[in-house]
Amino acid sequence: MFLYEAHQSGNFDRLVVAEVVPEVVSALRRSGGRYRVNIATRSGLEVREVTGVEALNPNDSDDRAALVSAVADAQELATALPSVEFYDHGSASVARILAEGLSQRTMPGVLYAAENHNHAAEILESKVGGSRPEFQFLNTVIGKMSGVISEGSSREFLVEEFNRILISRVALPGFRRGIEVFEEKPDLLPFEEAKLYGHNAVHALLGFLAHREGCRCISDASESLRRFAGEAFIEESGRALIARHEGVDELFTPRGFEHYACDLLERMVNPWLNDLVARVIRDPRRKLGWNDRLIGTMRLVLDVGMVPRRFAEGAAAALAIVGGEILDLWPEPDSPPGRKTALKELIADHQGASAQGRP
Repeated sequence: MFLYEAHQSGNFDRLVVAEVVPEVVSALRRSGGRYRVNIATRSGLEVREVTGVEALNPNDSDDRAALVSAVADAQELATALPSVEFYDHGSASVARILAEGLSQRTMPGVLYAAENHNHAAEILESKVGGSRPEFQFLNTVIGKMSGVISEGSSREFLVEEFNRILISRVALPGFRRGIEVFEEKPDLLPFEEAKLYGHNAVHALLGFLAHREGCRCISDASESLRRFAGEAFIEESGRALIARHEGVDELFTPRGFEHYACDLLERMVNPWLNDLVARVIRDPRRKLGWNDRLIGTMRLVLDVGMVPRRFAEGAAAALAIVGGEILDLWPEPDSPPGRKTALKELIADHQGASAQGRP
């Protein structure tokens, strides 16, 4: 995604990517640094091409040295790892390569931390040794969905056309971003919460309930399930987020949030995206985590004095896959006291519905 937007901008003379899968590096080199992107629009599929990509494997000593040099020279960098846990993983870790490259920099620059975490930029900055003059780590809110056409040697991926990406405000005097389509916000946290407790939460809810319906793709979800997800989005997640962040932005108004929810719901069920239910519900234990999309949203709704009964149904459907005692998934402190019991009971109240397969 970042390579595509950088290529589209025409503002960069080098595009360098770190990739640990040798076959992918070899394939990109054989193609002369050229690859295609499958993009799902609202009416069909489009194939667009990215050229001029240099692929380097950080586990190769020569490539690693070239990556360090690229970090030292790049105006804009981005990370896109499975989670923030991978920042300092192994001897050729992202954090170590960044630390070496940043120590050699002589010009201003920014890094977009694209991991799905509200404080990814701060975590990565600490991993590379703290702040540096004229370099800024930026958080991102990426409301972009993707699907997998196939894996293995072909590695065909599919992304949606939507590219409205929010980032932290750049504070470097005179710095001008080459990727101009991103939108800066002075305080990104409210929008990060809207992504996690709105977009991500409803996507997961839709996925777990679609799995219960026996759907292969999210676009196969029944009309009643789509309505149920919409009600959860607007009546539970939306009302709670508006109560928490009212006045920050037009998004956090009834009209603004309804527009946001309706647009996302339409995009979630886009049949051209081929969004597999199995992909959406992978790692259900994490998605039932204390601060993650389902339970985090339920806690937010309870905090503002409402009952998250629809998200409780989604959590019950997820727990039916995981099995066991849900309290075992929450090692965090019980705050406020009694909240864990309340959540457990609320989910238990909806386990009968989950077993019967009704929305």
